[in-house]
Amino acid sequence: MDLRLEMTLSREEFLRLLPGAVGAFTEEDGGFRGGDGSRRWQIRLDLLPDLRVGRVVLPRHRVEIRLEGYAEREAEAFMARFHRGFQRGGG
Repeated sequence: MDLRLEMTLSREEFLRLLPGAVGAFTEEDGGFRGGDGSRRWQIRLDLLPDLRVGRVVLPRHRVEIRLEGYAEREAEAFMARFHRGFQRGGG
């Protein structure tokens, strides 16, 4: 299963939040890898042009996620955890 997302965050922020979203991982060849047993995942992060709204400038990245060996429910659970790991509180 291959997924693509656009996220408004810096690479540093992505790396800070990634362990909470996916658990343990290794960084290699410009991407991130992890998994357990027969399930493997790979994430690539590609820089996009900044999003500009008036004076506000937000860094953007395309995030490509590849899941291998995941049943449909397992993939859904992985993505739910991924999204929770990057949620931001507001107020």
